[in-house]
Order: sequence, then structure tokens, then C-alpha cells
Amino acid sequence: MTDSGSTLAIGIDIGGTKVAGGLVNESGTVVDHVRRDTPHRTTEPKVVEDLIVEVVHELLARATSDVIGIGIGAAGFVAADRATVVFAPHLSWRHEPLREALVQRLDIPVFVDNDANAACWAEYRFGNVQGESHVVMVNLGTGIGGAIVVNGRIQRGRFGIAGEFGHMQVMPGGHRCECGNRGCWEQYASGNALVREARSLVLAGSPLAHDLAASVDGDPRRLTGPMITEAARAGDPTAEELLAEIGTWLGTGLANLANAFDPGAFVIGGGVSAAGSMLLDPARDSFRRHLAGRGYRPEARIVQAALGNESGFVGAADLARTAVLERADATAGNGR
Repeated sequence: MTDSGSTLAIGIDIGGTKVAGGLVNESGTVVDHVRRDTPHRTTEPKVVEDLIVEVVHELLARATSDVIGIGIGAAGFVAADRATVVFAPHLSWRHEPLREALVQRLDIPVFVDNDANAACWAEYRFGNVQGESHVVMVNLGTGIGGAIVVNGRIQRGRFGIAGEFGHMQVMPGGHRCECGNRGCWEQYASGNALVREARSLVLAGSPLAHDLAASVDGDPRRLTGPMITEAARAGDPTAEELLAEIGTWLGTGLANLANAFDPGAFVIGGGVSAAGSMLLDPARDSFRRHLAGRGYRPEARIVQAALGNESGFVGAADLARTAVLERADATAGNGR
């Protein structure tokens, strides 16, 4: 680890499968980072809370200067108070007072936000959409997260839940989603969807999935999204087709979002975005085919996120730093 040379903040990214954290300086540089896997299908919120505290303490022990704030990016609906996780489809959190629980254990200001909001903020501040006034981010991971930044402000909505694009219904009566509904977008354009389709081919004994099946000794449960992406990079036509199908669904959903928000750029993040052009080229083609007024209106750029797996905790840290400094400015202003 090197000295940051500037104010540090800690960002924590809580996903469906991991808790990742980083020490981040004012320029968005990750000075140090830690990752812990979450227990499979944990039902106890305190288990994840304990992991967060463990990661924070480890990062604090490595910090070379003061840490002014901790930002938490949680995969779920976060209330407008930036303190409560209202609902997390992939974790057992229901109206979970996460900030209060963490403040009692950590003597540093804590701010909670949606993980996609944090990732979008990181890309807006330090990534591929710097300078763009209207940004929509779509994060393809275990599910689909989304976020909106307009003129330098995250659009959280009246109740803090804006950007939950993954739960738009795109196929009435379709696959059951963990949110309780059927046919949600994330059931067709996420990492889970990619793995589900690959596993179904292996289970069906399809000759098209021979190489994928051989890579896991015939056990479809061992297939993962990164394995499918690597197979596609190696030229496996079935893996390529599966990614293209995810990309087609992605582009269809983006066209709907363009009609709603008219952004200048879409930034695509999350683990599935590592597929790059194999995912994004089909998405761009589908986007153009489904965009209302195509050929007569400006089209948003569709770009890959620049910060990769670090975007969530980089953005969470920067949002925490921003909140602490805004609070300090407000206090100073009241004292004048």
C-alpha cells in the first residue's frame, strides 16, 4: 500500500455473493482493498453486518491517514434517509436499519446507498462518462441494478428507490424473480440469466453444450458466469450465443429506458460487462432496433464501465466523503 496523500474514505460494496471494501482517496484511487464472500443464502442480517465491520476494521488498520467517512453500497432498496435497507431481493434484509447498526460499532460517520447508485457515481466522477450531464447506469451482476445521475446529482426518487430497472416487467408470466414477481428484466439480462440458460442446455444433454458440460465434468451446478464468458472468448459458439442473447435483452431494455429518461450515455457495469463487445455489440444492435423514433433522434452512447469490480466501493467512498464535507460546510455556515 502507498500513502494516499489525501483524505481517505472507506467504501463497502455489498452484493449477493460478497462484501468488498476499499480505502479510496479524493481522486478515486484505490489505496487498498479487501473482499469477503458472504455465506450462501444467509438469513441473518447480522452475518453480513459482521462481515462489513470486519472489512472496515481491516482497512482502518492499514490506513496511512485519517478516514473521514464510510459509504455502504447495498444491493437493495435503500430509503431516502440513506440509512435503511427497505428490501434486498438477494439478501434477507427487510426494513433493516443498517446505518444505525453500523454506527453503534464504528466510530466514523456512515452513509448507506444503493450499490448501483454508488457505481454510477464512481463512473460519473472517475470513469467513462465524466462530463456527461445525463447518465443512466445498468449493472449486470447477480441481478440488475440501475442508477441515474443528472447534472451532478443522483436521482434517488421520492422514496429513495429510483433506478430499480431490473424489476421492470418485460415478459408477463415469465420466469419467477426473487422479488416475488414474474418476467422481470433481470431474469433475462443478468448473470443469473446467463448461468440459468447455460445450465439448462447442459441438463438437457444438448450437443451444443458439449464443451461447457466437459468443462465442469458434466455438473451444471459448477457453471458460472465468468466460465461462460471465458468459453466465449475461447471461441465456444454456444457461449457466444448465450452472451449475445443476454445482450439482445439488454438492448431492448435500454431502448425502453431511453424513452423514459433520454440520457446522453448508458454505462454498463457489473460482472457480466466483462464480456465487453460480445455483450455490448448485440446490445447496441437491439437498442437501435427497438428505439422509438430511431433514425430521427440522437442516440445515447452505450459504453462499458471503466472501474470494473471496484466501482461500487469507489463510488460509495466518494459519496460518503461528499456527504461529510457537505455536512461540515453546512455546520460552518450555520456558525457564521
